[in-house]
Amino acid sequence: MTKKEFVDLYKEIGKFETKKEAEEKLEAFLTAVETVLEKKDEISFLGFGKFEVVDRAERETRNPQTGKMMKVPAKKVVKFKPGKALAEKVNK
Repeated sequence: MTKKEFVDLYKEIGKFETKKEAEEKLEAFLTAVETVLEKKDEISFLGFGKFEVVDRAERETRNPQTGKMMKVPAKKVVKFKPGKALAEKVNK
């Protein structure tokens, strides 16, 4: 699903007046989530899931094209753990 298709669905479900209003509300929501994650904080939506920033350690892996071992540097990644209600809906 593209962002445009998602905005159309969001407008329909959210009963927004215009598509522009739906897109503005969606952008505001995504910016708020980004702001929380940039602060290395976590955000939980009861029944939906939890977004958090975790540290991924440096590791060594094999390059599949050359076969040589290479190091992948440590970095921070965003992790999402689905909530029970979402997991149940997806697994129906």
